[in-house]
Amino acid sequence: IDHQMREEVIADGITDPRNVIDACLTPPKPPKALYYQKHMTQHMVPGIDTGWTEQVTNAFLIRSPERVLASYAKKRAEVTAEDIGYSKQREMFERLCDTTGTPPLVIDSTDIRVNPETMLKRLCEALGIPFDPAMLSWKAGEAPEDGIWGKHWYDAIWKSTCFAPPEKDPPALPDHLRPVLDEVIDDFEAVEKYKITEG
Repeated sequence: IDHQMREEVIADGITDPRNVIDACLTPPKPPKALYYQKHMTQHMVPGIDTGWTEQVTNAFLIRSPERVLASYAKKRAEVTAEDIGYSKQREMFERLCDTTGTPPLVIDSTDIRVNPETMLKRLCEALGIPFDPAMLSWKAGEAPEDGIWGKHWYDAIWKSTCFAPPEKDPPALPDHLRPVLDEVIDDFEAVEKYKITEG
């Protein structure tokens, strides 16, 4: 896909899928005990095996399609269902349910923004890791782990220092994005029903 910064990102990264998978399965280096990885399902392209995800602990961070589409459309003029990855997310979620016998963890970004401390405590408890109040805030600006693409995608994050409350309602979508929403809503809801709640 001809994303912004495509050539820079390719030049900066690992492009052999086998090497990427090996890197993803490499244990954390002591004294580190955890290795957090953010993956986006729209990047899981056909022909590249995702079976390796059965060897790690998975947590699906979800966001309503209305919010995703409104956000994505600010960066790209044209948006398709494939661009936002809901079908692949559902496919991977259901495969992990089948192969592990247990639904992976699911947490909604809007729920985190409504009640960050409670939801992160619930997530940490479910993952078996300690909660740290430092998870609730950060320094403004770039972070080393942001990646070369941060300057295009993370401008709002770089201005923030904590979780902002969510917009009151999902944004109204322009007419040309309504068919994309219709195409992905069932996939979103199939995963959403498993999400962690405050209770």
